[in-house]
Amino acid sequence: MSPKPALVVVETAFLASATAIIFLINFYFPLPFVRLLYPLPTVLVYWRWGGRSAWMAAIVTALLLTILMGPTRSLQYLIPHGLQGVLLGYLWRRGVSWFVSVPIGTMLGSLGTTFQLVLVSVLLGENVWLYSIIQASSFLNWLLPQWGILDQPDLIAIQALAIAGIIGGNFIYLLLVHIGAWLLFDRLQISIPAPPQWLETLLQ
Repeated sequence: MSPKPALVVVETAFLASATAIIFLINFYFPLPFVRLLYPLPTVLVYWRWGGRSAWMAAIVTALLLTILMGPTRSLQYLIPHGLQGVLLGYLWRRGVSWFVSVPIGTMLGSLGTTFQLVLVSVLLGENVWLYSIIQASSFLNWLLPQWGILDQPDLIAIQALAIAGIIGGNFIYLLLVHIGAWLLFDRLQISIPAPPQWLETLLQ
């Protein structure tokens, strides 16, 4: 029996509203690990009602945030968190392993971070990437002497460190999202692909 359209609409709207509230509260009152929840309601919509409803959930969440916080914050949710919710829902529903979903999600998250850097740079009228390079340069200038290296790092090394920081941060975030979803969805009797055996043993 196909699901009732009213039930699909109500659940999608409810989870979209929950996502917007989580994003809004965490923006003004940041709490540890709450960011891990950003993509999960959209994943849940995908799991229950499919891709079309998941896209609607992400878009409705973005529209709500546009009303509550303005278009800039709305875009910062949608790219990458809304897109990650749809992507992870698609991958997990098809049983794709963590060895695939984590790297793909990391790539999407890194592109989203790049988009946000460009967006903030345009809005502020300043090059935020340059600020990141300055921070990376300061870190290298402190780190290298600790290893007995007195040479000044060149620009390519500094930019590589900044890019590695973006990718590494998104990788850790996606791994934590996977762990949180696996622990949470198991209690909701929703089966997503299990983590690698060594990680599952560690978590248990």
